[in-house]
Amino acid sequence: MNYKMIANVIGRILCIEAVFLLPACLISLYYGEMGVIGPIIISVLLTAVVGVLLLLPKPGQSPYYAREGFVAVALTWLMISIFGALPFFLSGAIPNFLDCVFETISGFTTTGASILTDVEALPKGLLYWRSFTHWLGGMGVLVFVLAVHPMSKGSGQSVYLLRAESPGPEVSKLVPKTHASAKILYGMYIGLSVLQFILLALGGMPWFDNITTVFGTAGTGGFAIRGDSMGGYSAYIQVVVTIFMTLFGVNFSVYYLLVMGKIKNALHNEELWLYLFVQAAATALIAFNVRSFFPTMGQAVQQAAFQVSSIMTTTGFATTNFDLWPEFSKWIILMLMFIGASAGSTGGGMKVSRILLMAKAARRERKRTVNPREITVVRMDGKMVNDETMQGIWMYLSYYLFIALASMLVVSTNQFGVETTFSAVVSCLNNIGPGFGVCGPMGSFAEFNPLSKIVLCFDMLLGRLEIVPFLMLIAPATWNKRGLYRRPPQFDTPNF
Repeated sequence: MNYKMIANVIGRILCIEAVFLLPACLISLYYGEMGVIGPIIISVLLTAVVGVLLLLPKPGQSPYYAREGFVAVALTWLMISIFGALPFFLSGAIPNFLDCVFETISGFTTTGASILTDVEALPKGLLYWRSFTHWLGGMGVLVFVLAVHPMSKGSGQSVYLLRAESPGPEVSKLVPKTHASAKILYGMYIGLSVLQFILLALGGMPWFDNITTVFGTAGTGGFAIRGDSMGGYSAYIQVVVTIFMTLFGVNFSVYYLLVMGKIKNALHNEELWLYLFVQAAATALIAFNVRSFFPTMGQAVQQAAFQVSSIMTTTGFATTNFDLWPEFSKWIILMLMFIGASAGSTGGGMKVSRILLMAKAARRERKRTVNPREITVVRMDGKMVNDETMQGIWMYLSYYLFIALASMLVVSTNQFGVETTFSAVVSCLNNIGPGFGVCGPMGSFAEFNPLSKIVLCFDMLLGRLEIVPFLMLIAPATWNKRGLYRRPPQFDTPNF
């Protein structure tokens, strides 16, 4: 195990986190929140000092492999969540440290589940930091580091970190160099964020509300700065947010193809069309079902589209209390929680590509049952999907179901009822935010007991990193002398 490399990765991230905390201090100064500035500065110093200390041991030229990549990613997300919680705790805005960690993990994992019962009482500087964790965690903190500075030159070992942090059943670099791929991803990410900011500004949205909303939309996180989430804003602003939630739920490789002029290739993406079809179909069904809840059919469609986009992209914003909608609509929303967004996007959930591949694999097995001699393969976008990828999908599904059931057993100790228990776990494991019942769109996770909050924290982390990095962290074989997964990963660079 290359401990120096792991320490170096964590140290870099903590130093970057300390720098990103500084704008929160400036915003508090702007709004005259003098009692918050001191705690934020202390948090910056503590985070920076620990980061620098971890950078002191030089990693040298020692190689690292998949196990180091997975362990580094898992430990990094734990560390940034703990240090990111310090401003909330030291300022006294959230007195309980476990609640502070819950809120910060929810931010970085872009879940949006909150323990706050009065979000508007939080100081502006802390509201900014709370929302910014969405934006940084959406594309990935390690992807950001790879975009700014490569972890290794010429060895290709940075791809282990990209694979461990990137969502989806299969990870492919946009271009041969991982560093260049990360820069392209963040370039598109920033470009879409700026475009949304401009459109919201044209709708008259105040600058602070605007930037925090962009953070929540881009990261598909959903932390709002108002008690009614997005319900109090104009229809124009809600429509803009709906569109951008959908856009950020698209695989970013599609945008790369469009930028490179490969429009035909982009439009042949099967996952994209299934993603858009599911959203459109769910919107139509829910709008028809809830038409009596709104003055006009047009408003019903607009509200249904917002909630469908918010839930499927796992953003978690809300414009209305969908917990009061008919059971038919609530069941559609629940199914969307499992499906999630596209692979390679900032959204969570099981991913549309996994659902599509599982459906294709089931069809292949049906054909084999009818005609055992027939040779059939699973294809995606015209390319054959190898057995290793399919095995990874079934492994992910197995662990997903086991973790979900075990978590529900623990959370059930709150005695909140099946609806709240089930939706709370599904919401956190899929990085969505609101569920039903106590943790509904107008509720919070404040009433859950400490053990449940700890379990839900790990569910959020497992959901964001798609289980494997944390399983590697606790697996005894990871820490033995020989280790696991030393074979270089086989990544196919797309022919863009």
